[in-house]
Amino acid sequence: MRGDYQQLVDEISAALGAPATLEDRDFGLIAFGAHEGEDDEVMDPVRTRSILQRRSSAAVRAWFEAFGIARAKTALRIPPDPAAGVFRGRICLPVRHRGIVHGYVWLLDDGHLTDLELGSRGAPPDPRIAQAMETAARIGALLADEARAGAELGDLLRELLVAPPDGRPAAAAALRDALRDSLRFTPGTPLTLVAVLPWDTSDTDAAPLPSLPGLLAACALPTGGGPADGPAAAADEPEPAPRPGRDGRTGPAAPPQPAAPAPALAALVRLRAAGAPAPAHTVAEHLLRSPRAAAGPAEGQTPRGGPGHPPPPRPGAAGIGAGTRELTDLPATWREALDAARAAHAEPRLGPITRWDAIGAYRMLTALPGTAPDPAIGPLLAPAHAELARTAEVFLDCAGQASRTAQALGIHRQTLYYRLGRVEKLTGLDLDDGEHRLLLHMALKAARL
Repeated sequence: MRGDYQQLVDEISAALGAPATLEDRDFGLIAFGAHEGEDDEVMDPVRTRSILQRRSSAAVRAWFEAFGIARAKTALRIPPDPAAGVFRGRICLPVRHRGIVHGYVWLLDDGHLTDLELGSRGAPPDPRIAQAMETAARIGALLADEARAGAELGDLLRELLVAPPDGRPAAAAALRDALRDSLRFTPGTPLTLVAVLPWDTSDTDAAPLPSLPGLLAACALPTGGGPADGPAAAADEPEPAPRPGRDGRTGPAAPPQPAAPAPALAALVRLRAAGAPAPAHTVAEHLLRSPRAAAGPAEGQTPRGGPGHPPPPRPGAAGIGAGTRELTDLPATWREALDAARAAHAEPRLGPITRWDAIGAYRMLTALPGTAPDPAIGPLLAPAHAELARTAEVFLDCAGQASRTAQALGIHRQTLYYRLGRVEKLTGLDLDDGEHRLLLHMALKAARL
């Protein structure tokens, strides 16, 4: 299939005498034509990064989309802008099929295409542009076919991952037959699942997933307990209603959790060998670069710079489950991958990509039901006490060693003792008691999952 795209891109390059690239609607590179001459004479930074990284950045995407390329039905001319790294002008050919844009063909203009009539304002297009647009339509049909095939495999994967235990053999057989028919799978091949969290599903006409080595199928699934921010992330939320603590005193309740957890992407990956997750790691890296692998601030969160300054999107995280040779084992592998992604999203030192067997204590924490925090910990999770919660967690991460904790937080040891005293008063817990420490440590970690 990718060879077909390359051939069609080469046809457009030859027809117009300009180097062309083909990107999907998420600006992931699919194919590119030959660039003759010295790179610094033919290329510009945006084109170079697109080819070397196989994707354009979010800033480049936003810059080009501002010209209306997602709505265009005919060729568009994009002027150069050296400040944006676009040293050469471009002609953009929207790649559409049945009214849906599936990608873009980009032609670098070294000056000889400047007077080429694109067919705007009622004027007929130059015959070379008309021919290029016909080729772009053939590309659109291929991308649409690929999207349909991928959607069918994704639907079968989803059916298996959500099937009850007694329905898994039939769902696994259906997925096995479809993968075998697509020439992507041989029974007995080691497989794993990658979970990318969160995954934006708001664009129902989104481009198909990239064709990556080992990526067999993918689907979006609810997480059943989406990513939640830690105490510090909700610092500007309104004060919750009070609730009794362990000692009978009242204090602020824990911040409310989002009602609708963010969905995650499940990606089925073929491994070269059991216990060798390198292909899964490569797939995760590519998926995390997608604009759909990021989410905005937590519900109710106000940006630090005030309401007029939107906060940057939270980066996504990816988890990799243990490998298996049995499709019926994939629901368990999905839970492992999702737990690893939740852990990586909550604990930056693990991410942005981690394996289930590398998340340590989070293997137990992610298995806990998503219930409300222990009443003793609720007061500490109030927005007003975010710094105290962080201090307590770092103190427990440092095994209760005051000097290490003070150094990690960049505070004086007396300040640390003062904060820990306030933690004890708020929670009614004794930080010299091992069981109390265990409860506090688990509750603080679990609150960020």
